[in-house]
Order: sequence, then C-alpha cells, then structure tokens
Amino acid sequence: MRFFRNRLEGAEGAEPRDADAYVSLGMRVAGAWSWRIIVVAGVLALFCWIVATFSFLVIPLMVSVLIAALLSPAVDGLQRLKVPRVLAVAIMLLGLIAVVTSLMWVAVSQIRAGYSTLQEKAVASWEDLKQWLLESPLHVTDEDINRYLGDAAEALQSDIGTIFSSALSFGTSVGGFLTGVLLALFASIFVLYDGKGIWRWLVGILPLRARVATDKSARLGWATVGNFVRVQALVAAIDAVGIGLGMWILSFVVGEIPLIIPVAILVFLGSFIPVIGAVLTGALATVIVLVTVGFWPAVVMLGIVILVQQIESHVLQPIIMGSAVKIHPLAVVFAVSGGSIVSGLAGAVLAVPVVAFVNVFIKSLANGNWRRVPADGLPVIPSQKQSEQEQKPE
Repeated sequence: MRFFRNRLEGAEGAEPRDADAYVSLGMRVAGAWSWRIIVVAGVLALFCWIVATFSFLVIPLMVSVLIAALLSPAVDGLQRLKVPRVLAVAIMLLGLIAVVTSLMWVAVSQIRAGYSTLQEKAVASWEDLKQWLLESPLHVTDEDINRYLGDAAEALQSDIGTIFSSALSFGTSVGGFLTGVLLALFASIFVLYDGKGIWRWLVGILPLRARVATDKSARLGWATVGNFVRVQALVAAIDAVGIGLGMWILSFVVGEIPLIIPVAILVFLGSFIPVIGAVLTGALATVIVLVTVGFWPAVVMLGIVILVQQIESHVLQPIIMGSAVKIHPLAVVFAVSGGSIVSGLAGAVLAVPVVAFVNVFIKSLANGNWRRVPADGLPVIPSQKQSEQEQKPE
C-alpha cells in the first residue's frame, strides 16, 4: 500500500503522473505566450472584420469623434461665455460646414477656370516631348509613337467594361458618402452636446474596479486625439500655404502656372493622411509644373515641396506637437497602410488617431499615469463594500 501511496502522492522516486512534468520550462513559457498571442490576434482580426463589415456605421461615428475632438475646446469656450451649449454646438458645426463648403467651391471654380490653360500647356508639352523623342539617340519614329498610343487606346477600350462598372460603383459610393456625411454630422451634434453623459454610460457598463483606471486613461487618450487633430490641421494649413506660395513665386519666374489654389487645397486635405498624403499631393504639384512649364522648373518645384515637408517634419511638428502625440514613423506608415486595407481612404485618415489613442491608453494603464489625472467629472463609483452591501438581499 505504501508503494501505491508514494506513486499517487508523487514521492521521491515515484513516476510523475502530471504531463506538465515532462514539458520543459522554456516550452511551457512559449506555450503560454503562444495562446495569448493567438487570442490577441483573434480579437484584432474580429475588430478589423467588424470595422470593414459595418464601415458605413463605424466610419461616420469615428469621424464624429474626431470632429468633437477638434471643436470641443471652442464649444466649451463659448459655453464659458454664457452661450447655451446647444447654440455653441450649432455655431461651431455650421462654421465647419461653411469652411469645408467654401474650400470645395473655390477648388472647383479654380479648376474650371484653369482647365483650358492646363490642357493647352499639356498639349504643347506633349508636342515638345514628341519632338525630343524623334530627335533623340533612341531612334524613335513617328510610327512608333503612334503605335504606342494605339496600343494604349486598345488597352483602354478592352477595359471599358471595368471602367463602366467602376463608374457605376462610384455613383453608388456617392450615395453612401452623402449618407455617411449626414450620419457623421448627426452623431457630432450628440457627441459635442452630451459626450460626457454618453461616456459615463459606457464607463458604467464596466466592472467597478476597472472604471476609474479606464476613465482616466481614456481621458488622457482623448486629450491626445484632440491635440493630434488640431495640430494636424495647423500643420496641413502650413503645408498648403508653403507649397501654394512656392508655386505662386515660381510662376513669376518661369511663367503662368495654373491650378495653384486647387493644389494648395488638395495639399491641405491630403496632409490629414500622414506621410502618404503629403507625398502624393507634393507629387501632384510637381507634375503640374512639369506639364505646364518644363523640366527644370519642375525640379525647382520638387525642391520646394521637399523643403516644406522637411521643415514641417523636423521643425514644426516637434515644436507644435511635442511628445504628447509622438508615434514612430514606422508605426504611422503601417497604421495608414492597414487602415487603407480595412476601410480605404477613410481608414487611412482615421488610423493614426486611433493608434495615438490606443498607445496613450495602454501606456497609461500599464505605468499608472492615470492616477495623476484629477477625479473631477468622473462617474459616481461606489466603493466595493457599498456595492456588496447593495447586492445583499434584505
């Protein structure tokens, strides 16, 4: 009996019955890490699937949150001046709509006014390029050029069905875009007017012990998102003024350059997509100068674009933004790429603010920075003893 008792109790010399005894410590640690990584990856995949599937709801909601982060200081300032909050929200939203509508109207009118000039100069530049090809050592003939153009036309005609279907989908997306704009404006009204009440309700769903830490960490993240949106708008305006002013000054030296104002507006809008937007809009400005004026002015324009972006990246953003919204450029690039894969252009715009919020939120929970956040405005959180007493039956 003692022999069997020793084997069952794992005495010295007895053969172990637990399978973990045969697994090394390193393998157990690797297994513990592996299943946790799988769970986190599964949660992230589920989140991305939900965003992609219900993007027609998620994107307007996130846009409304960004609008609230941008306008909430002004709304609070108007309220401190004894303006009713409803009226303050209406003033700021109508002002934002007026600014966006004005920018779009100016861009469209300038494009219509400068399109003929751009077309004439593009045709002249094509003739110059064609003449250079004919006289170059490449031995390109007029028949070769016509054949290449014919091949391009045939490729375009062969894909006409795809282009037509894309046009139809664009028409459908216009309706979805307008619906999303209305949803975003509708949600912005409530987020600006009663955002604190909505947040109290969300925090109240959490367990008691998690409410204070979650609330304070989220408030730090919210402040980061607000700083990011406002600073990004300022930096975008500086980029637009710098590149537009550079094109305008260059036009006095090399001749008329069309579409200066629309390019500046596109630079402003494109700068809200970090890294990628600035590159694309800067390339657009360079291409317009190349087509309308020539090669060397385009080189100068490219230098202006690079100079403005370098000043923005290495001087303005560190001074204005500081370390509060500091995200590694590699994380920004991957966030923008991942956001564009999940939700297209809107995902690329919204990805970096989401990453900034998550970064600050997780760091605050991990290092305990939330304890230094003042407790004013927190939802009423009863103590654990009070909660247990309330749950006891009478």
